Amino acid sequence: MRMREDARRSKRWALAVAAVVGATAVLTACSPAGTPAPSATASETPAGRAGAVDIGDGREIYLECHGSGSPTVILVSGVGDSAEIWSTPGAEGSDTPTVYGEVAEFTRVCAYDRPGTSDRSTAVAQPTSPQTSVDDLEKLLAASGETGPFVLVGHSYGGPIIRLFASDHPDQVAGLVVIDGLSEDLDAELTPEQRVLIEQLNAPTQPDAESFDLSTVVAQLRDSDPVPDVPVIILTADTSQLTPELIASGQLPAGLDQSVADALWAAQLAAQGKLTSKFVHAKHVTDTHSDHYIHLGNPQLVIDSIREVVDAAKSGGADG
Repeated sequence: MRMREDARRSKRWALAVAAVVGATAVLTACSPAGTPAPSATASETPAGRAGAVDIGDGREIYLECHGSGSPTVILVSGVGDSAEIWSTPGAEGSDTPTVYGEVAEFTRVCAYDRPGTSDRSTAVAQPTSPQTSVDDLEKLLAASGETGPFVLVGHSYGGPIIRLFASDHPDQVAGLVVIDGLSEDLDAELTPEQRVLIEQLNAPTQPDAESFDLSTVVAQLRDSDPVPDVPVIILTADTSQLTPELIASGQLPAGLDQSVADALWAAQLAAQGKLTSKFVHAKHVTDTHSDHYIHLGNPQLVIDSIREVVDAAKSGGADG
């Protein structure tokens, strides 16, 4: 199940441009990982579970949870990434900590496969939207018996999902960690030509692969209710993935030269700078020593941030 290092590196290259603008898009076909897991059963213990959960309407979503304690941490991946990404060691090797494994040492943690990220969850029509993903997460948590309060951790496209979930269920959310999250302010930073480029980058190469429409994401975020006053940490990548080597590789759309790459990177940083205004209290960390995949490039920072929010939630405080 675990991605090989070369495959993981290829995927991160394939996602590079959209990662720079906060919307990880599948440029190179990535086959859904794994085989369908057996449905979850009542015999599973609270200490650990891994399997498909029936959420109704003939659909199942893969869920895995380990550890104990409260609040429960819910890991929400970027577009196209399954639960596996949180248990994958970073590029430095297998001895580096993984977010899922380390968080399970101090509280309960869950990760899941949204439709289109693996064959362990029932496929649905694409593109999807953050609100649709929120609705699925609601059903998944209810059907699985996992109870709040929750600390939600969202990477990239997972950022809008956890924000909308917190808006819809303020009483269930104890804190948020946003990892280089997609923001509605990105849209205002882009030229029409750059928006077209993002649409091209987000075009899936497989019919059932997860995808989204940027304008829908922006509209849903702008129409959402405020996020509750809970501890929030925002992590922003400080390293662009659009290296000269990648630009010269031929994997990217024609016309995407270094000047365009620099403009996209500037747009992402500008949007990230405005993200703290979406929360009553938020700590913004920009010195992350990582590209878009901070949970792979600097997993200890993500682990420490989650622990900080969990501890603040337990004490009833919020970072300001």
